[in-house]
Amino acid sequence: MAEEIANIRKVLEEHEERISKLEKIFETKPEVSEKRISIKEFILQKQPKNDIQRALAIGYYLEKLEGFSSFTFRDLAEGFREAREKVPPNVADKIQKNVAKGYMMEASEEKDGLKAYVLTNGGEKFVKSDFKSIV
Repeated sequence: MAEEIANIRKVLEEHEERISKLEKIFETKPEVSEKRISIKEFILQKQPKNDIQRALAIGYYLEKLEGFSSFTFRDLAEGFREAREKVPPNVADKIQKNVAKGYMMEASEEKDGLKAYVLTNGGEKFVKSDFKSIV
């Protein structure tokens, strides 16, 4: 019986030590963390010249800053609204024009029963370069 109590005490002490280490990790405050910008701020930063570039920028924002694995024309339309930009009459057309330029491509799976799209490497670079031609 005394041996069992000693074993239990040993396990409890080990747990206390591990918990203390974890608490110290979470007590340390990270350096100043960067605040995530809104979709409106992102559009203003990138200054797209037309609805095709705005659709590309919104797709980039959804993928890179919102964590979307893919997006649909509805997601882009909602992004236009959230950015307080006029929603183009045919968002799907803006996607197709980006696909034709090689900036977007169809995703491997549908999303919400709709065709889904992702940015290509070239599309990402084009947005990162503030819509300057990449060679």
